[in-house]
Amino acid sequence: MGSHTYDSDRGGEDEAFSPEPQNVIWTVPNAISFLRILSIPVIAVLISKRYLIWSLVVLAISSASDGVDGYIARRFDQVSRIGQILDPIADRLLIICSMLALGWAHILPWWLLIVVGLRDVVMLLEVLLLAQYDYGPLPVHFVGKAGTALLLMSVPVLIVADLSVRPFFQVLHLIGVAGAIWGASLYWIAGLIYILQGYALLHRDIRRRSRRDHVD
Repeated sequence: MGSHTYDSDRGGEDEAFSPEPQNVIWTVPNAISFLRILSIPVIAVLISKRYLIWSLVVLAISSASDGVDGYIARRFDQVSRIGQILDPIADRLLIICSMLALGWAHILPWWLLIVVGLRDVVMLLEVLLLAQYDYGPLPVHFVGKAGTALLLMSVPVLIVADLSVRPFFQVLHLIGVAGAIWGASLYWIAGLIYILQGYALLHRDIRRRSRRDHVD
């Protein structure tokens, strides 16, 4: 985290109920998070090769581990700064890699993958720009959490829907695509919110520096 701080309590409810993060790396929750990240390319390969049942099994284990590491971190006071970074990274990698594999397997339209991927590229550029002014990543907004949740939930729905061509599974496919579209929409709305927040921070920082230079 950079030397700047944010003015409001936008850190979210999670910070209010979590222990103070520590500067440690080797903890059980972090080990679980590392394993979860390592499982993501496995899931993507299984989907792209259309081993759909196995991909669902690995995806279920990976998703369960996300809740387990959070519980252990809070229960045994092992909340760490790197752990707070690994979780959103794992979510985004899972979204991008899974959707790439779904597109490769012709289960999901490619344009949806491009929409989601472009948003993450824009957010990465904003993070790099803010880092130039000693700002860390912006606090996660609830709209972004909702979009991420919808995108993550649409992945197993689309995989299950591709197991059969029966009417029920076709309807399930439409539900999965609709969930992915709504998730991508919320994803971009959150992205616009982050862009506006970043602009406000940089504008304030530039004004402060200009005022300081004028005084000097």
